[in-house]
Amino acid sequence: MGALQPILILFFIWLQTCMITAEDDEWKSATATYTNQTDDSIIIEGACGYGDLHKASYGKYSAGLSTMLFKRGSACGACFELRCVDHILWCLPGSPSVILTATDFCPPNNGLSADYGGWCNFPKQHFEMSEAAFAEIAERKADIVPVQYRRVKCERRGGLRFTVSGSSHFYQVLVTNVGLDGEVIALKVKGSRTGWLPMARNWGQIWQCNANLIGQPLSFEVTTSGRRTLTSYNVAPANWQFGQTYEGKHF
Repeated sequence: MGALQPILILFFIWLQTCMITAEDDEWKSATATYTNQTDDSIIIEGACGYGDLHKASYGKYSAGLSTMLFKRGSACGACFELRCVDHILWCLPGSPSVILTATDFCPPNNGLSADYGGWCNFPKQHFEMSEAAFAEIAERKADIVPVQYRRVKCERRGGLRFTVSGSSHFYQVLVTNVGLDGEVIALKVKGSRTGWLPMARNWGQIWQCNANLIGQPLSFEVTTSGRRTLTSYNVAPANWQFGQTYEGKHF
C-alpha cells in the first residue's frame, strides 16, 4: 500500500482538477447591467486594486462581480464568458458572447429590490459591465438582461506583471496580466539575501509582507487557483523602485 499511496494521491488530484474543469465549462444563469465610465472602462481603482484598467490591459472587457461571484476578492483576475439569453427584445441575434476579467466588486443595495436596483444583492449572481462590452451582447437601452456565464481560461499578451509599492519594512506587490486561471491564490517573494517569503493578500490582487527588500534583486513564485505554480527569478533588479512595474515569465 505504501508504494501505491503517492499514485493514489496524484490520481485524486487529477480527478479533482477534471471535476473542477467540467463544472467551470457548464453555462450558469446570472444577470448583467452596464455602467457609464470614461474610456469605455468600468470603475477605475476598483476593489481588485488594478488601478487604470487600460494600463492593466483589461480595459473595457472588465466586470464588477456580485458578492456570490466576487468571493471576497479571490475571484479578481478570473475570466468569464458571457452571453445574453432568453430576451427577444434586448439580446442581440445569435447570442454573441464576450470574455470579461473580474476587476471590481458590485456592492449590494439592500434598500432596493433584487428585481430593480438591488441586482448585486446576496445571493444574486450578477455582472456589472462597461457599456461598450454590454453593447456586444445586448441592446444598450436595456436596464438589465438575463445572461449565461462560464469560467474560461485567460489569454494574455506578455508576462506576469508585478507592481511594487510600500516602504522600507512594508512591502506590497500587485499582480496583473495573469493568464490561464487568472486568479492568484498564493504569492512568495525572494530577495538575494532572503529565502522565499510568503505574502498575504491585502485586498484584491495586492499582496504584502513585512520585510526590507531594498537593494536586492527580487524573484516571485505565483500559484493560481488551478494549483499551477510559476517561478520568475530576478524579475526586479537590485535598484528596483517603489511604484514601478516589472515583468516576469508567463504560464
